[in-house]
Amino acid sequence: MVWHYDGPSRRGRSSCRGRPSNPRWLARCLIPRTLVPSRPGGATAPQIERLSSAPSRLEFARDVAAGLSDVPRWLPSRFLYDARGSALFEEICRLPEYYPTRTESAILAAHAEALAEITGPVTLVELGSGSAVKTHHLLRAYGAALHRVHYVSIDVSEAALADAAERIVTQHPAVRVTSVVGRYEEAFQLFGRYSPCLVLFLGSTIGNLNHAESMVFWDRVAEHLAPGDFFLLGVDLVKDPQVLERAYNDAAGVSAEFTRNVFRRMNRELDAGLDLDAIEHVARYNAAWQRIEISARFRNGQAVRIAPLETTIDIGAGEMVMTEISRKFEVRRLVNYVACFGLAARAIYTDPRRWFGVLLLQRKEES
Repeated sequence: MVWHYDGPSRRGRSSCRGRPSNPRWLARCLIPRTLVPSRPGGATAPQIERLSSAPSRLEFARDVAAGLSDVPRWLPSRFLYDARGSALFEEICRLPEYYPTRTESAILAAHAEALAEITGPVTLVELGSGSAVKTHHLLRAYGAALHRVHYVSIDVSEAALADAAERIVTQHPAVRVTSVVGRYEEAFQLFGRYSPCLVLFLGSTIGNLNHAESMVFWDRVAEHLAPGDFFLLGVDLVKDPQVLERAYNDAAGVSAEFTRNVFRRMNRELDAGLDLDAIEHVARYNAAWQRIEISARFRNGQAVRIAPLETTIDIGAGEMVMTEISRKFEVRRLVNYVACFGLAARAIYTDPRRWFGVLLLQRKEES
């Protein structure tokens, strides 16, 4: 299903913008980009850039202590994605109950050429790219249309970036890959460098942000996108709660293992001393908030040691620790919401069941 929205048209502009009086701006615009060595067959060797390093043990300890001391208790979801957690999530994406990945992939496969036609020549910048499997459809379409494409992938996992880059340059000789190690919150600064751009935020990752975090996210997106730049957003849509809960409570128990993995990481890095067998995965749909809430329930009371801080936090039997949320969306309300941040919907694509949506947004021209 395809919906089209009238939006601002792209105007020709330089990719260098800023205050002419700023010497750093002038230097960035005048210094030519470094030439990148090519591989046999015309493929270009991937580049790598680092915005941040992996969180330190002390940072992990402080964030865990803050979350477990709060009411209700919670843990930052970003710590779910260590090497094992990332591998478990890739396994989740292949499960029969977990429809979002294959549904979004099918939408992108069906409409990638239309997206390339609407945006014209752009740099593809992906936030939280992971394995970038779904991005294949866009790279194929943009490569066919433009013959030369620059793809910038941003993720916290350097291993995932390296694997994805190796696969992309082999499968798509027309694509030049720049891999950036960092959290997507740190990547807004890159938008101006790669403008005109199409920023990709797929997998309904936006649903992991609560309302306050979402407002900050969209405010920063609007601040750093240039007028006319594009933003491609994948969102999971509101649907039958039973379908939603099955997706997060798979029969194979991979989702449960994914939830427990953050506590396994706490044992390894913080000497937490947790009995993992006494921690169970709970995922329920909260209809009032239109979100899946994923928590760990402690069947037995446990004392959680946080060795770097030399402290212990007691968690009672039956208590819950929220590890992640996944908000679900209604297309019309979401379109109206992002419009508040200066983003207009140019096209909206959904699957026949309208379980998932892909929205092409464009930063409005400044008045």
